[in-house]
Amino acid sequence: MKHPSIKNKSEQDAFTDLLFNALLGFALMFAVAFMLMSTPEKKGKIETKAEYLITVRWEDKHPDDVDAIVEDPSGGLVWYHNRDSGLMHLDRDDRGVFADQIEVAGVKVNNPINQETVTLRASQAGEYVVNLLHYKSNYSAPLPVSVKVEKLNPEVSVIYYGNHELNGSGDELTAIRFTLDAAGGVARTSQRPKRLLTRAVAEAKK
Repeated sequence: MKHPSIKNKSEQDAFTDLLFNALLGFALMFAVAFMLMSTPEKKGKIETKAEYLITVRWEDKHPDDVDAIVEDPSGGLVWYHNRDSGLMHLDRDDRGVFADQIEVAGVKVNNPINQETVTLRASQAGEYVVNLLHYKSNYSAPLPVSVKVEKLNPEVSVIYYGNHELNGSGDELTAIRFTLDAAGGVARTSQRPKRLLTRAVAEAKK
């Protein structure tokens, strides 16, 4: 017959082993959970970094609707009917005062800023064309519109800023054309007119 002290020691050893194994299992599960959180699935991940930002602004609270139409070197177009094309994305499509009031947590909030923005997620060598379209006009007087093109990396620099006037519904003008080189730098700019709306509408009907 075993001595009671030996029996107690065996029970203590068994309990210690059980506790150790439980702690080891818990630590293993924690490590697996941490790795899953630390290495998310990359498939389908959208790159949000932008290299260039195009901003179109007109008077706040103004009822007119102005649209940006941008063409990339491959001939792709972004505008209100096609928000994504290649490396370009229309981040904000502003329609004047229409839908400026939104509801957040049950509270109505006004956003009076009239602004459209287009981002280039990466630089592609070739020419970009930035056009303005006076989609809807409510007055006979010309509408002042500003256009700014910024290079965001490695630091923010303005490559173009200009003021333009739109003269009624359907008026389209070329604000700026800029050509990027292979390194992503601006090789040249011009304001030679180029109509984009006709092709944009034709493509939208396909």
